[in-house]
Amino acid sequence: MILYGHPFSSYTWKALIALYEKGIDFEFRGLDTADDPAHWDELRVILPTGQFPVLDDGGHIVPESTIIIEYLDQRFPETQPLVPLDAKCALDVRLLDRMFDSHFEARFQAVVGEYLPFITEKPDPKRIERAMNGLLSMYPWFEARLPDAGWACGDLFTMADCSGAPALFYADWTQPIPEQYPKLRAYRARLLARPSVSRCVEDARPYRHYFPLGAPNKD
Repeated sequence: MILYGHPFSSYTWKALIALYEKGIDFEFRGLDTADDPAHWDELRVILPTGQFPVLDDGGHIVPESTIIIEYLDQRFPETQPLVPLDAKCALDVRLLDRMFDSHFEARFQAVVGEYLPFITEKPDPKRIERAMNGLLSMYPWFEARLPDAGWACGDLFTMADCSGAPALFYADWTQPIPEQYPKLRAYRARLLARPSVSRCVEDARPYRHYFPLGAPNKD
């Protein structure tokens, strides 16, 4: 089983966290790193768009981080499921997974994209402001929904937490979570202390110079 991705990529983290949580043996093939440059060529053969992460399970190709996690649950039913078997609980997990991806990932990536010359020639202050305000508008929603302890959807670590970890890691770098949202700040801290997440943080540390806003001196 092979996972293609980049150590600094938030969606790659999401898939890696799931693999680490389940204790699954796999090979990580890094892109744009000191690893074999042929990894890009391999990726474009199995997925012509070159988007990542992508899981190659003996020729069965699984793109998209959410689908990778759902696939791992089905492929390894003996491991702790990251999407609960109970239908109502599963719906809650999938909802938060989508909220983290759509409302945190999308907005902080919109800000970051403004500073990448291959995406925009010049940062647009209005687009940046809209994305920052979008992050700020979602912080109270999550503050009201998150429990005082544990994980996003209860006592068990789920797919919602796999997506929440990278989303909150980079969202806070982009638009710091205000102190008035203590549950959200504490949840982020619990995520970063989780071994599967802290491993991603450490493995990505050499690539912090890629963050165009300037990586903050924390985490």
